[in-house]
Amino acid sequence: MPVLEGNVQIAGQYYPTSPPAVQAKTTNGGRTRFNPNIYAGGKVCLSILGTWRGEPGEEWSSAQGLESILLSIQSLMSSNPYENEPGFETANSSEDKKQQAQYVAKIRHETLRLSIIERMEGYLGIHEDGTIDDFPPLETEMRLRDEFDEEPDDSQSAFEPFQDLCKRRFLWYYDSYIQAITQAEREVRENQAFTKMPFEGHTNGMEGKFNYPELRKRMTIIMGALRRETSHWANEGMVQVRKETSLAAYLERQVQHIAEQYKKNDSVTMDIDLEKQNPFVWVLTYFGRPMTQLDGGMFVIKLSISPRFPEEQPRVFFETRLFHHRISKDGMLCYFPRRPEDIKSHVQAIVEAIEDTDPPYDPRTLVHPEASKLHWGTAEEKKQYNRLLRRAVQRSME
Repeated sequence: MPVLEGNVQIAGQYYPTSPPAVQAKTTNGGRTRFNPNIYAGGKVCLSILGTWRGEPGEEWSSAQGLESILLSIQSLMSSNPYENEPGFETANSSEDKKQQAQYVAKIRHETLRLSIIERMEGYLGIHEDGTIDDFPPLETEMRLRDEFDEEPDDSQSAFEPFQDLCKRRFLWYYDSYIQAITQAEREVRENQAFTKMPFEGHTNGMEGKFNYPELRKRMTIIMGALRRETSHWANEGMVQVRKETSLAAYLERQVQHIAEQYKKNDSVTMDIDLEKQNPFVWVLTYFGRPMTQLDGGMFVIKLSISPRFPEEQPRVFFETRLFHHRISKDGMLCYFPRRPEDIKSHVQAIVEAIEDTDPPYDPRTLVHPEASKLHWGTAEEKKQYNRLLRRAVQRSME
């Protein structure tokens, strides 16, 4: 089951009579053990999989499914994985608690380094020295397309959907990653060696050193690369406009249709235009509804659409800063359209995300650490959140 923090591969010839085989793939080449139950060699120890002895009722049965396995694996990823090791479940001495903190510290560091940073560097083609290959200029792309009479949405533009998922989530959770680095820098020294746990063997442990300044630098480079990639979508989009592709024509029709609909909408006031007449870059100007927290505000929002839409999803950036638990400090909006293949659904989801004053708690939306803490905190903290939100609304008109 692939997730942002790592990969787990599931397969089974005799499923569902027997449990499937599960192997952890994110192990730093067999050198990193991210959990007492997830070995550096890839073995996942769970009674439901038959890889660990369990109590009656914990073993696999054909009535169970992949969801049960995924939930069991998810339960391992707790805030204190130290207690997953047999014999250490009730370790409460001062020395035990010290080791628990040391174990969590190195898992946090390696999660950031291996399963987030290195993964994203691979997706974006970032070299070890931090350099990134330049995108070809628009004129070169258009000339090559004309010479070979290629459509810009052919197989050469193929990509992995999981990469798109990881990229969007990196944009959303970047502030949380930086916050984790800032906090950890206060707790460990640069180049301080990882502490070996009592249950870690020579070939089944996690050796290394802390280097958070380096991780911060690499995080910044990744964010810059994602910004450049998003900007390059506009160039790729113009190639599609020149080639008169079906996607370019669809977006041109949609922007006119949706803009006209919002002009007639009495409940939502929003203007929709194109940036430099490019149907792959929409500029939304949203006006806060009267008698709401956003009343009096005017917000400019850029909707960047990939030339591989809908397989590759749009990215939404608030150019007008707004203190909001769904918007990162850098302006990236976390939203979920009901119909990802419909661009109108994206516009509707943007409005719903910023207008919802009483949403159900959803950990996926915690993209602004400070705002989220206040919004989901005490009554007094919620009042502070509302005050900061109103101040941002007032500044939007200055």
